[in-house]
Amino acid sequence: MGCGHKDDKASLASSQIVSFSHQPHQPPSTPASKEVWKKGGRMFSILLAVHLALLACTLVSSGAFEKIAVHDYDVFFLLTVMMLMVIIWIIFYLVGTSRCPDAILCKDSHAGPVWLRGGLILFAIFSLVMDVFKIGYYSSFYSCLSAIKIIYPIVQAIFVVVQTYFLWISAKDCVHVHLNVTRCGLMLTLTTNLAVWMSAVTDESVHKAHSKLKKNVTDEIFRWLLKAGMRSSSAEECNCNSQICQIFKNGYFWLYPFNIEYSLFASAMVYVMWKNVGRFIDHHSHHIHHLKFRLFRRTFFVGIVLGLIILVSGLGVLILYEVQVNSSAESSKKSQALTMYYIFNIVCLGLMSLVCIGGSVIYRFDKRDMDRHKNPTRTLDVALLMGAALGQYAISYYSIVAIVASTPRDAISALNLTYALLMIAQHTFQNIFIIEGLHRQPPKEDHKHDSHQKDLYGLTFVNINAVSLRVPDSGSTLAPSTASGTEAMHPSDLVRSLTAPKKMNWRRKFLREISMFLLLSNIILWIMPAFGARPQFDNDTELNFYGDSMWPAIVDICLPFGIFYRMHAVASLLEVYIMS
Repeated sequence: MGCGHKDDKASLASSQIVSFSHQPHQPPSTPASKEVWKKGGRMFSILLAVHLALLACTLVSSGAFEKIAVHDYDVFFLLTVMMLMVIIWIIFYLVGTSRCPDAILCKDSHAGPVWLRGGLILFAIFSLVMDVFKIGYYSSFYSCLSAIKIIYPIVQAIFVVVQTYFLWISAKDCVHVHLNVTRCGLMLTLTTNLAVWMSAVTDESVHKAHSKLKKNVTDEIFRWLLKAGMRSSSAEECNCNSQICQIFKNGYFWLYPFNIEYSLFASAMVYVMWKNVGRFIDHHSHHIHHLKFRLFRRTFFVGIVLGLIILVSGLGVLILYEVQVNSSAESSKKSQALTMYYIFNIVCLGLMSLVCIGGSVIYRFDKRDMDRHKNPTRTLDVALLMGAALGQYAISYYSIVAIVASTPRDAISALNLTYALLMIAQHTFQNIFIIEGLHRQPPKEDHKHDSHQKDLYGLTFVNINAVSLRVPDSGSTLAPSTASGTEAMHPSDLVRSLTAPKKMNWRRKFLREISMFLLLSNIILWIMPAFGARPQFDNDTELNFYGDSMWPAIVDICLPFGIFYRMHAVASLLEVYIMS
């Protein structure tokens, strides 16, 4: 597959690795000229990604408006072509690039942790189920639809399977052959995932807005919201009247949140791979931490219990909220549902804010060093946390302005104002806690008898009363009494000190409890807006203040980032939990 024709950087890398093999104690150094070439190679792939992303964004956004002559099948055609190109490149990478000699000289231990890849597989499974529902839905009236609407979910299912396998086995690769092709292929993959995400968010947002605002908008806006998935010219001819068709339609809309999260997870992992193309990792200074994930070990279960209480309570609130808002036309029922929703979120956000502040205080007493090594995965996590939080910040500030400027002010307005303020505070405190936790080094085991255990390394025990001690380096022996300033210790005490389990530091225990509580709380705060709880449309304050066109646009643009923030916070908190 052209493995012998490497570019200049790959050839230089191979010669350096050969020279380093004779001097294993010296860390490799990268000349400045190589870094300049790397920036040039990256720039070409970035330009490719920007142009494709703008093209996809233009088609997706234009397809959401009735008066623009861009149909949904135009968007499906572009996405299908992009996914087929990505599938071809992934096959080329797996069959050709990754099997070349010296193709993968090192791997990034921080990239693609097992819990992130496990989450990717979980979302991939639900995405495949969504594609099955889409195929069944469009097949119900295939005679009056364009063939691309049935081809698109089939290609998307193949794309999900191929990409998930690719990321599972290759997420840690640092490729050193076919550099330009690999960078462009990864950027094409990243752009395709973002385009699929934009299409899913647009479709899902229009569907939610249509269901929430159907009673409150004019006919012109209603026709704009009606265009969720079918061509206007064939809307009457392709009505979904059968029961099985309705099941397929409602099913794939309910599964959209999983497909949205899958696209974002895959985009993040692909970006880290792109950053690692042509990268050399100095294992002498780049510490590799093999962290073991033990969920219920050395814990008080306080964070897990409180988190489960919040999770179960939130599910109950979500069910009652959806039932009262959607099934009842009475304003009193709607007010009760909003009051219940706001009170639950105020309590949840208040507890989370206090817990985050407590965690930040505990970090002040933490003796672990800060990890300042280069880590593209951590850099991306921090950037996504800060960037995704802007979506919820924007909604909260728009709500605050509308509530303060509107009259009259009732109890629901007061609860909404408190909810918006606490949302801003909780995002801020949680970001501080997570970012500081990600920059801490994994803890070292606390040794109660460090000096004794250091001297007793490699001992041979004859019996419990007469112990022959030999130190490999110095060759000196230690008697049970006193030796070279070491405090006397009975042999049975020495045995107990070596066999007793190490006690976890209290700071680590509290950090684990805090991380688990925040993790479970973020899960329910992701579930509620992702599966239908949209008080931004049910509360008329913002809608009356900003109008029927501006406020839905604000929510539809900003809310997907807020939903993604919660799921990304879950992944980051899991890493903080394990590192604690």
